[in-house]
Amino acid sequence: MSNILVTGGTGYIGSHTAIELIKAGHEVLIIDDLSNSTIESLDRIEKLSGKRPIFEQFKLRDSAKVDDFFEEYDIDAIIHFAAYKAVGESVAHPMMYYKNNLVSLANVVDAMTTSKVKNIVFSSSATVYGQPDVLPATEETPVVPAESPYGNTKQIGEQMLIDQTIATENFNAIALRYFNPIGAHESGENGELPTGTPNNLMPFITQTAIGLRDELKIFGDDYNTPDGTAVRDYIHVVDIAKAHVKAIERMIGGKSESQFEIFNLGTGKGFSVKEVIDSFEKTTGEKLNYSVAPRRGGDVEQIYASTDKANKVLGWKAELSLDEMTLSAWKWEKYLASKK
Repeated sequence: MSNILVTGGTGYIGSHTAIELIKAGHEVLIIDDLSNSTIESLDRIEKLSGKRPIFEQFKLRDSAKVDDFFEEYDIDAIIHFAAYKAVGESVAHPMMYYKNNLVSLANVVDAMTTSKVKNIVFSSSATVYGQPDVLPATEETPVVPAESPYGNTKQIGEQMLIDQTIATENFNAIALRYFNPIGAHESGENGELPTGTPNNLMPFITQTAIGLRDELKIFGDDYNTPDGTAVRDYIHVVDIAKAHVKAIERMIGGKSESQFEIFNLGTGKGFSVKEVIDSFEKTTGEKLNYSVAPRRGGDVEQIYASTDKANKVLGWKAELSLDEMTLSAWKWEKYLASKK
């Protein structure tokens, strides 16, 4: 059993990871400023895992509070989710993203160094690959200049950790490059809860089906893909969460092959926007009202992961299907509606 600090642990991926960590026998501590989540997330984590994490609410940009937290608690490893994550917002307010995402990470790494905590898993993103010339994208696929300040903070965050591993003996980091997490806990009682307008496809689908939105817009149906809609590697959030448990246990168990490692997290298969819609309609029996809109600037045509390294080296594999992703997301949307 280890004490794992999960920054941003009340958010979408963070809360599912907290549940899986507790189920695996670890103690979980959470820091979150609740800027993109709610305190009720702790109740859901407790109900679904059987244990309530230690929780403190503050911004990681406050270095004094970060230092105080590390002095108060024994921490064996960190999973760092806490970051702003809306691409469009980052383009409109770049300094907000650079200050929040990078200063927060720097404060955490500083506190780790002072407290001699040596293991961190970093929440990174497949956006670092842009539109690869060759698919599937592997961990060796070249990183391209970011198309948004958000994407750039992920690239810089990885470089910060690489530099720290060079400067500090026994400092270990794993960057997990997610593709497109969707879905919810199988109970339907924990899932994605966007504030305001969603940034991702699945909440748009479920909110349209439940009647919160009049129509779903498909941005572009003229891509060079089998049905003309953009293709992404959609992966169940619970599979993502389990990968974090594997990564933490890899470092704590001294199994890392180098101080800095990278793993892609995806299914290894691309699904088009239309395929996701078709799956949702099939699994739920709901008919979606949708129309086609022009392509959005910055959207890549298609991207999906090579998961060979994660499968063979990390010992992890995505197990849940697209139908399980869409059905679980709908169960979560209906659960939210039942609480109103």
